[in-house]
Amino acid sequence: MRRTRARRTYENALRRIGFVHVAGVDEVGRGCLAGPVVAAAVLLDPARPIPDLADSKLVPPAERVRLAARIRRDALGWALAELGPADIDQLNIHRASLEAMKRAVEQLVPQPDVVLIDGFRVPGLVMAQRGIVHGDRLESCIAAASILAKVYRDALMCAWHASDPRYGYHQHKGYATPAHLAAVARHGYSAFHRRTFRPKSLFDTMGPTTDDPVN
Repeated sequence: MRRTRARRTYENALRRIGFVHVAGVDEVGRGCLAGPVVAAAVLLDPARPIPDLADSKLVPPAERVRLAARIRRDALGWALAELGPADIDQLNIHRASLEAMKRAVEQLVPQPDVVLIDGFRVPGLVMAQRGIVHGDRLESCIAAASILAKVYRDALMCAWHASDPRYGYHQHKGYATPAHLAAVARHGYSAFHRRTFRPKSLFDTMGPTTDDPVN
């Protein structure tokens, strides 16, 4: 996928009609077998633009880390929130993703006047909001949130790899790669795995087990 630089089209339009603090919100880890879903909310500073913001999936890892540091330094405000595997199993991944985004917004200081969200509207927010399909590719504030969330979650998965290297979290970050599926087939699920999300390939590889039955 070709990398395109995100812009401030919606944010600038909102500022022209009187909104001051426009936040971007995104989450990462939605489609993983293991690890949390992490959301970030970012208020960019119009006086301190950050060049080269783009969808985190299209930015090389070293550049993501550099941009995340710049975002933390130059943004008016930023916040992170995560829900772990047990929360995801209890709520389901869609509701957990929305809850993580809501918590990230609620932790922002200053609080935003309006929120731009990648894809979905988030129930329960008290301020105006707009969901934008492919927002992480289009809007700088959402791209910034995607980068911040991705860098934080990747570091967390690398830390988990250091404590339990059997699954290779540092490589696949919890996604259902062939190597990850093979590790699960060999070792079973860890405490960091989501019990309610199993791709068909995992059924084929593992089959039912006595301690963790497939229903």
